[in-house]
Amino acid sequence: MHEALFYTKTENRTVSCQLCPWNCLLNDGQTGNCNVRTNHQGVLLTEVYGKVAALGSDPIEKKPLYHFYPGKAILSIGEVGCNLHCSFCQNHRISQCKASGFSGFHDITTETIISEAQKTYNNIGIAYTYNEPVTFYEYMLETAQLAHGQGLKNVVVSNGYINPQPLTKLLPFIHAFNIDLKAFSSDFYKKYTKGELQPVLNSIKTIAQSPAHLEITTLVIPGLNDDLATFEKMVSWISGELGKDVPLHISRYFPQYNLKVPPTPLETLNKLYTLAKQELHHVFLGNVSDTKQSATYCHNCNTPLINRTHYSIEIINLDKEKNCTRCGTFSGIIG
Repeated sequence: MHEALFYTKTENRTVSCQLCPWNCLLNDGQTGNCNVRTNHQGVLLTEVYGKVAALGSDPIEKKPLYHFYPGKAILSIGEVGCNLHCSFCQNHRISQCKASGFSGFHDITTETIISEAQKTYNNIGIAYTYNEPVTFYEYMLETAQLAHGQGLKNVVVSNGYINPQPLTKLLPFIHAFNIDLKAFSSDFYKKYTKGELQPVLNSIKTIAQSPAHLEITTLVIPGLNDDLATFEKMVSWISGELGKDVPLHISRYFPQYNLKVPPTPLETLNKLYTLAKQELHHVFLGNVSDTKQSATYCHNCNTPLINRTHYSIEIINLDKEKNCTRCGTFSGIIG
């Protein structure tokens, strides 16, 4: 057990957690919506500090991050818990369970994680991923601070459901984010994630205004968030509020957890890809075998810059400064 950050003590041993938009008010013995932060006699404790449920080296493209150190590996860690409860959760075995009932933890210090990252082949740093990293905020922050000081890169793969103050505290130590924008509909968020859309949009805007690299992923679910008009509004918001260079990953859904809707038709993905490309420079299809629509192209002359086959990549037509060798336009790729 480790005392949590971002909470206030109230009367009668009640605490108010202020880490995420749930702002859980917890009586003694109660656990928050995330399933990992518990009020113990008037002190809010995190049950996942110094513990890891999943650890491994992944291609950076798997996060997915396509314009951040392409071709490199990143040591990826995850725990249990999530502050959203998506009926279609793709990683529900660790994200939708309680820390108190999970038996697969491995105790590991931040120093050990740093050591593992430093000795892992082709590795650029540490990714906080698999489950929602906001739920292990204290452990992530401490590890990210230490990694940053050692010259390692920190990557966060998140649903963006975090309050402004903790996000601001974390930002100086994070080099790249992939944020899961699940839909552009408040009704969708309320019904299928049990959360709210606006806090996610606020987080994304804050990240876009910081020095951190940002990419966005949307999992397209047939009949739920694939409406062309709503998707067009989302693309316009990304283009207008974040910038045309922010990469958008349009990912194919497959049935998981409690949702049994059939997989996303390829025809739907192709339509959304074409629509998004009208306003955004870099759009990719995910969870499909499509080399053409997973490649990076120069937004000025349409020359292919990076070809991708699943997680294997071929960097072409890029100079050392990441400019297109044909027209000289900067690609926006980092690393």
